[in-house]
Amino acid sequence: MTSVKVLYFIIRSMPAYKVRQQTLRKVPEITAIFWVAKILTTAMGEATSDFFVFKINPYAAVILGGVALVAALTLQLRARRYVPWIYWLTVAMVAVFGTMAADVLHIQFHVPYVASTTFFAVVLALVFVTWQRSEKTLSIHSINTQRRELFYWATVLATFALGTATGDLTATTVGLGYFSSGWLFAGLIALPALAYWLFNLNEIVAFWLAYILTRPLGASFADWAGKAHSVGGLGKGDGHVSVFLTLLIIICVAYMTSSHREMKRERTAP
Repeated sequence: MTSVKVLYFIIRSMPAYKVRQQTLRKVPEITAIFWVAKILTTAMGEATSDFFVFKINPYAAVILGGVALVAALTLQLRARRYVPWIYWLTVAMVAVFGTMAADVLHIQFHVPYVASTTFFAVVLALVFVTWQRSEKTLSIHSINTQRRELFYWATVLATFALGTATGDLTATTVGLGYFSSGWLFAGLIALPALAYWLFNLNEIVAFWLAYILTRPLGASFADWAGKAHSVGGLGKGDGHVSVFLTLLIIICVAYMTSSHREMKRERTAP
């Protein structure tokens, strides 16, 4: 627990930046279009990462992905409210970089998917524990300070890395293949919703479980579409899949921007 305590005291030392009760949140409302865009970004991140990691030097690809993530995150942190194109650009860059982080461990350092999945699960758990200890809530309805927003993005990054490793684990190590893995996670992602509706599962727990599962769901179907026939894919190519998914994301963000459905005022809950 030493690492948790260190992260806890670092975050606690940061200013909380009080906000007015009517301040807009920095994250969108959870609607159907939110989940559609989230799954599309997970799939796009997988295809884009695979395209660059295998087309150029993997280390250069990770550096470029990291620079793009820092640039997008800077825009997001400086924004005073939720802006669809900035928020989803940041999510997309997290998707690309998080995928690269997981893939490079396996491809360049030959870390088994079982080990990387376990490692990123521990990292995510540490982030959750530290966030809870610091802010007393994991609710996305209270992302109204910079410190909470940093916790939020650390969690998002960890979920992408964990989901990437988990999807590859089921598809390759377990041997389900990309298509079957996609349907496996499609079934699993329905469980938090059913538990919430039928058994009153805590909404925060239900949200984060579903959020984590969107990553291997989108990544599995992206791999199935882009990878060669010899490995169980459709052979469309990672680059083509990435471009197609990017266009769909742009359409979703344009709809969000015009509809304003995700731009509701901040709730008063802490």
